[in-house]
Amino acid sequence: MLQQLKTLGAAFAVAAVCATGVKAQVKMPAPSPSQNIKQAFGLSEMIIDYSRPSVKGRVIFGDLVPYGAMWRTGANGATKITFGEDVKIEGNALPAGTYALYTIPNKDSWELMLYKDLTLGGNVANYKKENEALRFTVKPKVLNDKVETFSIDVTDMTSSSANVELTWEKTKVSFNVLVDDLDGKVMKGIQTNVIEDNRPYFQAANYYYENNKDLVKASEWVDKATAQNPKAYYMFMLKAKIQAKQGDKKGATATAQQVITLAKDAKNDDYVRMAEKVIAENK
Repeated sequence: MLQQLKTLGAAFAVAAVCATGVKAQVKMPAPSPSQNIKQAFGLSEMIIDYSRPSVKGRVIFGDLVPYGAMWRTGANGATKITFGEDVKIEGNALPAGTYALYTIPNKDSWELMLYKDLTLGGNVANYKKENEALRFTVKPKVLNDKVETFSIDVTDMTSSSANVELTWEKTKVSFNVLVDDLDGKVMKGIQTNVIEDNRPYFQAANYYYENNKDLVKASEWVDKATAQNPKAYYMFMLKAKIQAKQGDKKGATATAQQVITLAKDAKNDDYVRMAEKVIAENK
């Protein structure tokens, strides 16, 4: 019995020490903190997950990251990039999905690989070319100012394209991403949801206006939208812009006057100024 009590006491003592050790843990900042970028793009999203090492006085490319050697493109696990729909990267087709991004930096060119096996992480010794979804080459640019912390950004966005930029130390590498057949997808949606189901008129009219399509049809749809929403000053603003693009200066001016009245009632000075600009441009 005495031996059992001693054993039980020893167990409690070990548990107490372990518990004390857990409580004594200190939360520390990550040396290469992670970042998640979620960017609305095309009709879906582009998501980038990566870790951000810093220079810390070191020489990066050609030393810490050797030329001609495969790099996980960041720190910790491999950088991952998700495309919510089919895209073209530097003109090369890539299906929607999540890929690990690996690179081979060189002084005058970089190879970039989008890899299907997301479990590889930083273990590049086990990299298998058959798991590549895409490989392409781009030219690096030398920066005037040093970038201390490795960064990935989505820049130069349009409705259907963007650049993904990697910058670190005094090097920038970027590649273009283009949504595959965005116009075809939007037009199919308009056919189904507007022409066949009679909705949503405003969005369809705006797309036609922004993309220089049939302005007669855009005018027809914006009229239906404003009829359903007689106080929607922003819809009338679109109507005024469509009229101006059609060369109907008198109509654009009259509609812009409506915008001013409605926007003042809604206390939206931005649209008042926009309407005044339309009037000034269509005298």
